[in-house]
Amino acid sequence: MQTPEAVVFDIGNVLIEWQPERYYDAVLGAARREALFDAVDLHAMNERIDAGAPFRDTVYATAAQHPAWEDEIRWWYDRWVQLAAPRIEHSITLMRRLRAKGVPVFALTNFGDDTFAYAQTQYDFLAEFDRAYVSGRMGVTKPAPVIYQMLEADCGIAPQGLLFTDDRLENIKAAAARGWQTHHFIHPQGWADRLVAAQLLTDKEAMP
Repeated sequence: MQTPEAVVFDIGNVLIEWQPERYYDAVLGAARREALFDAVDLHAMNERIDAGAPFRDTVYATAAQHPAWEDEIRWWYDRWVQLAAPRIEHSITLMRRLRAKGVPVFALTNFGDDTFAYAQTQYDFLAEFDRAYVSGRMGVTKPAPVIYQMLEADCGIAPQGLLFTDDRLENIKAAAARGWQTHHFIHPQGWADRLVAAQLLTDKEAMP
């Protein structure tokens, strides 16, 4: 198999944990959180943001439509950094070690445009990618085939020269269908082992 020319990282659940239910469980308790998520499709709201809708306006408009849950829905914006946590340190280390060796590292992420800009102020490593492909800027989200095509066209690397990791299997399958090398992210050690197998990092370099 061809040695990858660039490595492409998803962000949520690869570099930063993204489990909003966990935060709401901690603050509201599981029963009230379940009632909120049953009453309001917060993930659909977030998908609109990922596709380009404005972050604050979308969250606040949704909150206004559901007055019984208005404060809790606003947390999606007001407390976003607490929802999008913690950092996955081993993955961040792998990203930095790849770059230190001169391997181009890209992000391909379903993320709102202004959400990503804010996230970069909270997480230093989000400013370190050689190229960041953000769905909210591109107007299309994974796993639509065109988002992968747009990345290829912009970076000029053929599909087989890209190694991509993502926690969502449908996103991996869409990339693989275009000829990308892929890794379904479950935990950082599995990703580390894949980078060693691709001869991009040594065993020592892949350690936490």
